[in-house]
Amino acid sequence: MDVLVVGSGGREHALVWKIAQSSLVERVYCAPGNGGTAGESKSINVPISSDRFEELTQFATQKKIEFVVIGPDNPLADGIVDYMTERGLKVFGPKKAGAKLESSKSHAKKMMTGLGIPTARYGVFEDKESALKFARENDWARVVKEDGLALGKGVYVCDELSEVEASLEKLYGINQNAVLLLEERLKGEELSLFLLCDGKRTLTFADCQDHKRRFDGDKGPNTGGMGAYSPVPLYEKNKHTIDKQVVRPISNALADGSLEYKGVLFIGIMMQDGVPYVLEFNARFGDPETQAMMPRLKSDLLPALIACAEGKLDTITLDWDERFSCCVVACAENYPESSSKGEEILLRGVPDDAHVFQAGTAMVNDTLTTNGGRVLAVVTLNEQPSLAREAAYSALKSVSFKGMDYRKDIAWRVADQCHSK
Repeated sequence: MDVLVVGSGGREHALVWKIAQSSLVERVYCAPGNGGTAGESKSINVPISSDRFEELTQFATQKKIEFVVIGPDNPLADGIVDYMTERGLKVFGPKKAGAKLESSKSHAKKMMTGLGIPTARYGVFEDKESALKFARENDWARVVKEDGLALGKGVYVCDELSEVEASLEKLYGINQNAVLLLEERLKGEELSLFLLCDGKRTLTFADCQDHKRRFDGDKGPNTGGMGAYSPVPLYEKNKHTIDKQVVRPISNALADGSLEYKGVLFIGIMMQDGVPYVLEFNARFGDPETQAMMPRLKSDLLPALIACAEGKLDTITLDWDERFSCCVVACAENYPESSSKGEEILLRGVPDDAHVFQAGTAMVNDTLTTNGGRVLAVVTLNEQPSLAREAAYSALKSVSFKGMDYRKDIAWRVADQCHSK
């Protein structure tokens, strides 16, 4: 069959790379794609952006595309799955109502509390004055979140009231009609869990740990993600509790019809004092978690995605490589404040066992160039977390572009744990 993947980031490159390995696939089109998807086996870039629903649908219909995979959050929130399925296409991803779990944090919070899923205390506000009053009266309310989509950057984790005040001033200065959440600041270790959902049941896909802050030591502003590793010992240690308090309520809600959802559901969890507090839901595969997870997946991905769309997830089992993967993102030096464009990217002597998934790249006259904030990611696997990490940083030396920067401490928790043994 021919498959269309919608999106242009590192997540989409990893999905294209994995889907193209399927014996079921003849061609994988990627719209609009990037420099990496342009060079994959069986893959062809299509110059249609992810927000052009009509053109994407016309292309898929004309090419007799049998399956469409939606990567990014914005088109899901805007109803691309509704649009395409109404016109006869088979699509992986939640409809607009389901994607609201990501596009509205207040909606997601209501669902969590309604299902009894542990989550941080919070308040929702539509004006600066009431938000300020709430923050001043509740010293636990030190996390500021935009209610809608913010490309992973709409969260401000504050230590002091003055930082909350500055964040509110900034956000309401940009949009005086903004809807914001003030949340309790939890302290613990985070992990990302991905569930496949077919409308009636769930199948655990994989666990990951993302590094959201821009600089070493988890300092600086939130980003779309500076690196990740998988699997996460923290998940294995708390798997029973997470299944009971988080996964089972979601599965039950799907089964009884109180939750309508098909696709992949990302669950951001903070483990605090043995309790799995859910921080957020995303209605799609994460980035860079997807880059870390796909090299570990030994099974064919495509049948699992099709089973989600057809409501047949009970026919699927997934086989995983037990090795650790470490993913390190190379970005523009001033990311997330600004990006890089038009700088030549050199890939020299990349090890055969390393994967380079491109994100903010483009091919210009047969030259690979930068075209974004997060430019690419290097992924390696090893039985030992510390060795996977060392291999990723070693492989990163084969990549260069002007102004290239990256965190030097990706996977430090698990590498340190291993080292201490």
